[in-house]
Amino acid sequence: MHEEQVDIRTPEYVSLKFQPAGLGSRAAALMIDQIILTIVNILIVVLLFFALADDNLKLNMFDFNSVLLGFFLITIFVINWGYFFALEYFWGGKTVGKRMLGIRVIQENGHSVTLLSCFIRNLMRIIDMLPVSYFLGMIMIFLHSKHKRLGDIVAGTIVVHERRVKGKRKEKAIEKEIRQRGLRQEDLSVEEWTLKQLGTKEWNLVRTYANRFLQLPLSERNQLSQKLADILFPKLGMDMEGKTYEELENTLLLLYLALREEWEIEW
Repeated sequence: MHEEQVDIRTPEYVSLKFQPAGLGSRAAALMIDQIILTIVNILIVVLLFFALADDNLKLNMFDFNSVLLGFFLITIFVINWGYFFALEYFWGGKTVGKRMLGIRVIQENGHSVTLLSCFIRNLMRIIDMLPVSYFLGMIMIFLHSKHKRLGDIVAGTIVVHERRVKGKRKEKAIEKEIRQRGLRQEDLSVEEWTLKQLGTKEWNLVRTYANRFLQLPLSERNQLSQKLADILFPKLGMDMEGKTYEELENTLLLLYLALREEWEIEW
């Protein structure tokens, strides 16, 4: 069966092929997410009921606390909108539903979704939901050549299927070096939000460092490690005082692992 694909050229002039997620997979992912949100909303309503109940546990509608009601409505909105925004931004373009269906949101240039584009595409849900049950959004996905809803068009994003790796991928030289050093991504003591402060420019620096790491003489590698640490560590709130060159290298290689998961999409 022929799979529909779209070609995307990255800022690094690399051509990537993606399979856009169609109406079926996106609707199924949304259904899973809505089930989760419905359960959460019901729990909030139950909590509100008991918060407003009188001694006989009967809700007095005439004495309804308007302040609490306003807080309730704001909470419902923040949770229902923030669920998609927060997960897509912090979880690599995925919600629970998208993860289960093997799809994710990315930028049109092949990079991970940014804070601004994630905000815009989810803000546009208000329009995509019209008139009911995402009707407008579904019509757009069905008719658009790349299966985009209005939010995707405005934000410059696209929802794609994650590629299933066929066979064992050959280990890169730098990956072997990292493995031999016993480094694991979990060893990097940097918060996820802090890592999000690093953009394309920083990723390109770290990637270039990793690609050249094994090719440089030791003296040049030490100089490069020092320069890169001077640039990146202050942005991450990391102290480099008293660190040896090897410790700087290990931290930068761990940073490479963390950023690669966020920025590099292998197809």
